[in-house]
Amino acid sequence: MTTPPDPCPILRDELLQRAAALKLHGLVAHWGELPEAELHWVHRLLEWEHVERKRRGLERRLSAAHIGRFKPLADFDWSWPAQCDKAAVSGLMTLSFIKETANIILVGPNGVGKSMIAQNIAHHAVMQGHSALFVNAAQMLGDLAAQDGDNALRRRLKYYAHPDVLIIDEVGYLSYGNRHADLLFNIINRRYELKPTLVTTNRPFAEWSEVFPNAACVVSIVDRLVHHSEIIVIEGESYRMREAKERAASKKKAVKPRRNPTKHAAVKQPT
Repeated sequence: MTTPPDPCPILRDELLQRAAALKLHGLVAHWGELPEAELHWVHRLLEWEHVERKRRGLERRLSAAHIGRFKPLADFDWSWPAQCDKAAVSGLMTLSFIKETANIILVGPNGVGKSMIAQNIAHHAVMQGHSALFVNAAQMLGDLAAQDGDNALRRRLKYYAHPDVLIIDEVGYLSYGNRHADLLFNIINRRYELKPTLVTTNRPFAEWSEVFPNAACVVSIVDRLVHHSEIIVIEGESYRMREAKERAASKKKAVKPRRNPTKHAAVKQPT
């Protein structure tokens, strides 16, 4: 019993283009030998190949992004921060900043949701077909500084400069030497006006000289980050501390008070 062709007409040239796009060179080389009656099978095979490659590509990008576990933006309590532009954050999820090569700077104290927002943006970018890398500033700069030799350092610089979206988390929590400042400048400069960089920091730029004391390139780092950038300031108390207090209160409430031992009244003996 033969399988009937798909109801939609299959154009031979369109299938050839799809096979070429999938780099199925053997199939393309022998394309002229395919009879018209077999094109519906080719159409199905190309569809399977396309879906499978798309799935594997998504898995590779998610693994390479190192996003880790994070709270979905839909679960974020927008009423908690004293200041947070919800519309601006929602606008970042359109990913228009990637096309515009605009940097994103999230500024605020510890625990107000900067990293969580950055992780959501990175995840959404990956789901939309972009490459991304989420990395802690100390981890990245330590990795670069530890490279032994010029060739090894060039490879690692290329690694951090390559993703469509680079997220450098927690700049400002530690202080760094001149060597680390130079390496950060190298990364920012390689991506400048080519690919967007997202930075989360607990320090305003006026205090970055304390993060990189005596580093001559601090002004250049800030200048390249701020140019073509969107800066979102988040203010408020730590959400982590709030959740910790709520858990403690919940546990305390769950503990039942101990019952006092029953006091038995003295039994009067019969006379």
